[in-house]
Amino acid sequence: MSKPKVFVTCRVPLSGLDILRENCNVDVWDSDDVIPPNELKKKIKDIDGIFCTINDKIDVDVLTAAGTNLKVIGTMSVGDDHINVPECKKRQIYVATTPDVASDSAAELSVALLLMTTRRLAEGYLALRDGTSGPWKPMWMLGNVSMGKTLGIFGFGRVGFGIARRMKPFGVSKIIYSDIFEASYSDGIATRVEFDELLKESDIICICCAVNAQTKGKFNKAVFEKMKSSAVIINTSRGQIINQDDLYEALKNNTIGGAGLDVTDPEPLPTNHPLMGCSRCVILPHMGTNTVEARDAMCINTAKNIVAMLVH
Repeated sequence: MSKPKVFVTCRVPLSGLDILRENCNVDVWDSDDVIPPNELKKKIKDIDGIFCTINDKIDVDVLTAAGTNLKVIGTMSVGDDHINVPECKKRQIYVATTPDVASDSAAELSVALLLMTTRRLAEGYLALRDGTSGPWKPMWMLGNVSMGKTLGIFGFGRVGFGIARRMKPFGVSKIIYSDIFEASYSDGIATRVEFDELLKESDIICICCAVNAQTKGKFNKAVFEKMKSSAVIINTSRGQIINQDDLYEALKNNTIGGAGLDVTDPEPLPTNHPLMGCSRCVILPHMGTNTVEARDAMCINTAKNIVAMLVH
């Protein structure tokens, strides 16, 4: 009996590829760059499984190009917003994500970005690099400590909980969160509040929710106007959750105090975008899961998901 065929859309850790190769015939797009859509459609003809990432748009055209053999799409990501999931359901194609293995890495990055933004570390580093920092000055480049502040978390899943757990030792006065449901694991760490109260009370807001019809563009002009003028917003979820034009206006007009973004829309953000020149906005190139441990675990889980559906 021939082995099922799997196409991998970019270079990934060998830990996952080895699992696939033991059980399947594997073809890999040998590049770190995104495979062009036309090449993707050629490569997946009559394929049984696709191993993809958030960079690959798996739409109706791609699914049609794959043909009727396609049984599983394993994505090396927590989210599946780059995949037309309803269409996959119609075609009885299983979609598998990796929700459990990257949470600690993402939470750790969120805290690092929070500190970079509130303490103005990126600005200080750049000032030192370009020679404008000068000698120590009592009133220069002052940031804010986390101690005594209210930390708000929008979306209290694995990453939100991980941020709360890491920030509690920093001495924040309280941690509040807004989510659809009350989380049983929040006892003793965070308190659930309505969204408007989160905006009103928080000194720092971390966005940790999934992107969907309810959250896309959620943070806009009206929302920023409800926040404290000193508040800092951190987004390590998905760029579409923030209206970036409104964010720029809010920073320019001192409606809020600062922003730290690990995700943007699009990615990367064009170098001429106004936010790229905004000193109070720290932007990272989507590094939430950029650890050896997280990427290995994500790759292994994706491979196992695919094998579980194709090998019986």
